Amino acid sequence: MKKFFSIVAASLLALSVGCGGGAGNPADPNSGNGNPPAQDNNASNSSGDVQVGIILPTKDEPRWIQDQTRFENGLTQAGFTSSVLFSQGSSATERSNVEALVGRGAKVIIICPQDGTAAAGAVDEAKQSGATVIAYDRLITNTENLDYYVGFDSKAVGEAQGEYLLSKATGNGNPLYLYSGAATDNNAFDFFAGAWSVLQPKIQDGTFVIANSSEALALADKAELDREELGKILGQITTDWDFNVAKTKAEANLTSADAKLKGNVFILAPNDGTARSIADTFAADTAVTHYEITGQDVEIPSVQYIIDGKQSMTVFKDTRELTEAAIKLASQVLNGETPETTTTQNNGSKEVPSKILDVKTVTKDNVKEAIIDTGYYDASQFTGLE
Repeated sequence: MKKFFSIVAASLLALSVGCGGGAGNPADPNSGNGNPPAQDNNASNSSGDVQVGIILPTKDEPRWIQDQTRFENGLTQAGFTSSVLFSQGSSATERSNVEALVGRGAKVIIICPQDGTAAAGAVDEAKQSGATVIAYDRLITNTENLDYYVGFDSKAVGEAQGEYLLSKATGNGNPLYLYSGAATDNNAFDFFAGAWSVLQPKIQDGTFVIANSSEALALADKAELDREELGKILGQITTDWDFNVAKTKAEANLTSADAKLKGNVFILAPNDGTARSIADTFAADTAVTHYEITGQDVEIPSVQYIIDGKQSMTVFKDTRELTEAAIKLASQVLNGETPETTTTQNNGSKEVPSKILDVKTVTKDNVKEAIIDTGYYDASQFTGLE
């Protein structure tokens, strides 16, 4: 009888591992916990079926769902099987995702980290399995085991945001509100450093007056900030890439600001999602007569905001090119070819061979040319587009 129950238990375990998408599927760390099940491309759910594993930070933002689709379609066309998992804001889930993909035989693992430093452990584990690891869009720091990085020029993003604000400023004493991405994201440091390099001389000469950061005020005379100094500022102005955090922080800033820090204001917002929340908050304050606000990612709602005059600009990072570059690099690795890179990025432990892509500023004046005419979006997705 004991032997009989052992056989039954083993059979049930085999069935639970073999059936994908079910609640609590032990082969899929994203199932049964509010995350989507593993998304497979030309792959069954048996062990050893995945050649390329992709881990994205969240399914709750349109950007990452677009990337998921592009990865799945692109890798199918390239002739490789794949699985896309989401970490949903958890570094622990991110590491579990790596373990799941390694267990399914992934030879290349592409990670957009939730936390660039915390992800080092997941990279080390993937490397121990013999997989090639590619950091996607966000650099993973403090590990020698990262093989490649594919991303945009993050400092150029911040520079474009700063240059836009500067182009709209006249006279002296213009209130400047600073916001950043998550302090756990290496890109957030680079975005802000790029913007600071443009804005700091104009803060120093009085064109802009920092309205909401004592840490930035204390460092206003420094053209270049080290990592610790950047960390102090980001710790005060971070939105954590969260719409609600951005809204709450903007509300608090406006509540504490006196009349001379309102009127015609300038806002460095790190991305489109936070830009919309911050813009709505500033628009609701009757003492704010006009605002200029930055963004990035050309999210559909923000493109509509730009058309409607609610958001001033966004930085276009053509994610079609980014996923294409990552797929090409993965394909070259799997085909035994030498991957093509353009430069290196220092992640604190090594110079990581990297493929870096360019960015473009989009405003109401060029939105049709940049977004519609290039086929990134269809004109039918927007109203009021000329």
